[in-house]
Amino acid sequence: MRSRDHAVYVISVAAELAGMHPQTLRIYERKGLINPARTAGRSRRYSEADISMLRRIQELTAQGVSLEGVRRILELETRMEELQASMLAMRAQLDAAQHEMRAAEARVHREYRRDLVPLRQAVVPVPRRNNPS
Repeated sequence: MRSRDHAVYVISVAAELAGMHPQTLRIYERKGLINPARTAGRSRRYSEADISMLRRIQELTAQGVSLEGVRRILELETRMEELQASMLAMRAQLDAAQHEMRAAEARVHREYRRDLVPLRQAVVPVPRRNNPS
């Protein structure tokens, strides 16, 4: 099974899958909204991820967003995904640090329990001496 980023579709197939004209894909590429892979002969090849991106662009433009607005929205969505991934990584690090802290705390507790010696002798009150002063 190939990945979503594996570029296999020629421009006519990609345009049909995205529901747009091939010239629209060329315009989007010139505007920097999409960056298809190229063959050795410089032919464009589109991936499933590219088709999804084209559909997202089409969705935004259908809502009246300009191409510059689309570019900015896509940048922000990408940044948001990066931040979410970063937060997940930090969460995993935090969880690992908390686990390590609990393990260290347990080790410390075991060590000082070993150092404590139970006192099994009964405490007997010592009678006070009367001090004649």
